[in-house]
Amino acid sequence: MFKPNDRIYLAIDRTSWGVINILMVSVIYDHRAWPIYWEFLEKKGSSNFDEQTSVLGKSLGLLSNYRVVVLGDREFCSPKLGNWLSLEGAYFCLRQKSNTLVCHDTEMEQKLKDYGLKPGVKLFIKDCQVTKQKGFGRFNIAGKWKGKYQGFKTKEPWYILTNFDELDTAIVAYQRRFSIEEMFRDFKSGGYSLEGSKLTSEHLSKLMIVVAIAYTSAMLQGRDIKQMGIQKYVVRPETQSSGQRRHSAFYVGQHQHSWLRLRGLCEKIVDELLKINRRWLNYYKKGERAIELALSTL
Repeated sequence: MFKPNDRIYLAIDRTSWGVINILMVSVIYDHRAWPIYWEFLEKKGSSNFDEQTSVLGKSLGLLSNYRVVVLGDREFCSPKLGNWLSLEGAYFCLRQKSNTLVCHDTEMEQKLKDYGLKPGVKLFIKDCQVTKQKGFGRFNIAGKWKGKYQGFKTKEPWYILTNFDELDTAIVAYQRRFSIEEMFRDFKSGGYSLEGSKLTSEHLSKLMIVVAIAYTSAMLQGRDIKQMGIQKYVVRPETQSSGQRRHSAFYVGQHQHSWLRLRGLCEKIVDELLKINRRWLNYYKKGERAIELALSTL
């Protein structure tokens, strides 16, 4: 998947349901987040700097041979975190709140929302101070208000604290962060229904290891199925309407097992039907070939 010195994107995010509060770091690959490390927070609400650097420090230690880019939403907007990541040798793109104060050169402090960013417009502020506290260095702010994103009209702009020197590099990198939200959806309700398990953090921690392995396995198998071009046999054909997302590798990989089980249940019935009418024999042979290829991914 990755070669030494490749650029790897890490998304840090937190999710919660009931009394469970998880801080997780994931690798972004093939439009999906692949969980590599997580910690359960023994509290409700947002994570703090120490908790964030704890999970990131352990994750960065696993990826010392790569050029790492850390992506975080507004919970992780702290310039202190950005400074720590710089000292660790990582790039970062951390979304800022619109009321964040910045100071560029000799200018007066100004809130980001007062820069007048409008839909379709970009903004790049180089070498600015993003906090009144000294000692955190100076970074860049990349701003963009996309007219639409993933087919939906956006309500507000992105302001990204970054140590990238180019606006487009920072914006394109930050867009990858949204893959982790897809992963949390799969974990909670879309695939594994962890939200309905009602387990305590102690038992859920053990289950998460199994789920992470199963999730990774499903995505790898789904990726192979899509590369072979046989996903039309595994999942329902996709509607080609504008803005509709293609079936993910996870979705394909997860449904592959149901498809293969169904083949075993219906094999005798299909054989009997083919004896009655041979006109579908060529399609049947193509399906059998697809099954052989699918089995090779297991």
